[in-house]
Amino acid sequence: MTELVPVYLVRGDDPALIGPAVSELVHELAGDDPTGLAVEDLSGEEVGIDAAVDALQTPAFLSDRRVVVVREAGRFRTDELDTLLAYLDDPLPTSVLVLVSGGGQLAAKLLAAVKKSGHVIDVSVPTNAKARSGWLATALKEGPVNLDRNAAALLSDHLGEDVGRLATLLDALAAAYGEGADVSPDELQPFLGEAGGVAPWTLTDAIDAGDTESALVALKRLTEGGDRHPLVILASLHRHYGAMLRLEGANVRNENEAAALIGSGPYPAKKAMNQAKRLGATGVARAITLLSDADIDLRGGRAWPEPLILEVLVARLSRLGPRRR
Repeated sequence: MTELVPVYLVRGDDPALIGPAVSELVHELAGDDPTGLAVEDLSGEEVGIDAAVDALQTPAFLSDRRVVVVREAGRFRTDELDTLLAYLDDPLPTSVLVLVSGGGQLAAKLLAAVKKSGHVIDVSVPTNAKARSGWLATALKEGPVNLDRNAAALLSDHLGEDVGRLATLLDALAAAYGEGADVSPDELQPFLGEAGGVAPWTLTDAIDAGDTESALVALKRLTEGGDRHPLVILASLHRHYGAMLRLEGANVRNENEAAALIGSGPYPAKKAMNQAKRLGATGVARAITLLSDADIDLRGGRAWPEPLILEVLVARLSRLGPRRR
């Protein structure tokens, strides 16, 4: 059972993960309320702070506890929060506030009040590959079915960044094979739909390695599974090669100096240094030219389908340097 405190904040990057987390929390807090009066869900721009505070200050009726859910909590400005912050200093014992992220960045004062009086439930998925693998392993371990090692690897590769589909997929497997069933890759395969998106660096890493086939697969997953617009992908590639262009000829001795120059962390700066050295001035200049041509083509300069323009660009970029072994 979740520890009872006056206020909770549920936050994350993926609405598909935030929604179930909010539902689970509210169910734990409200219990099996037959009257339906224990939960007041406030959403919409027309619902202000005063309405939330009024609901919190209203004693529970025909239930032990009143749960007030406020969605898109980031929409409230700091100067609107005085009444809510005052309430949280002296909350009603029978009321619980559930704040849901969204609508912008949560005001710092409100976040501080939540941390002081309640709990923050963060359902964000780590962006680091190793941490993401650990997150997925934990989620699978706590899931309703048991995927063997090969099935888990297949699922991880298939989902990519689209981990919001995980809960629904596991529920479908449990419905088909039963709670606690062992699931093999062959049993998992029929439930896999379109491959999910991948991180942008999956594409640039494949291009840098000279692996044209993997780069084209990553491109497809970015545009289809990841639903990224072609110009967004092009902008990402511009940043990638723009960093190399800034490093080309610069007197930087290590990744820390490179990071300071291009405004990134040391690790991506080191990758940019190595790739700039691998391509040389001619290769970096050629990459910038290819990107400029593709930009013109995507804006109507050539009567090619957008996917084809990107595929040709990625293939050409991946062949600028020798393939890594």
